[in-house]
Amino acid sequence: MGPGFAQHRPPMEQAFGLGGGQFWNNPKLAQQLNLTDDQRKAMDGILQAHRMKLIDLQATLRKAEVAMIPLMKADTPDRGAIEAQIDRVVTARADLEKANARFLLDVRMQLKPDQWKQLQTMRQNRMGHEQMGEHGPGAWGEGRSRPGMGGQFRRPQAPPPAEPPQGAPAPAPAPGSQGPGTGSEQ
Repeated sequence: MGPGFAQHRPPMEQAFGLGGGQFWNNPKLAQQLNLTDDQRKAMDGILQAHRMKLIDLQATLRKAEVAMIPLMKADTPDRGAIEAQIDRVVTARADLEKANARFLLDVRMQLKPDQWKQLQTMRQNRMGHEQMGEHGPGAWGEGRSRPGMGGQFRRPQAPPPAEPPQGAPAPAPAPGSQGPGTGSEQ
């Protein structure tokens, strides 16, 4: 994530200002914020409920995206059907963002005003230190993903295809397969 990435985060996440993870389970931060066991347990419960919701919301989004593929590949695209599917994809994405914002709000509501102010001050201090390279991954909890995600809900990124060395001949097509441009693409 390059400089300025935080500007592109959803507004609720920007307001919360965390790099990710379960800050309330970081012993040092929990002590500095003077979090009670009840607060921490409540936040754990909110996180668990959020994770369960994410499973369904992400599945709905993925299904809507997958349903778009045959519509776009049709020899004669049906504009009305495609636009209706676009609306389903957009709605599924919005539902996911709303759930993430509600999660952050629910966690935020567990903090007393003085704890919230202190967390914001700590965030500002952390941002200054990170610019100088003083904190690494994990400094604010478990990992560096969006709050509540714990990294487990990210889609894996495929590595880029290996390029043959310059001057090396391209590999021959597998027996029985057709070469590029023959209409056999999936």
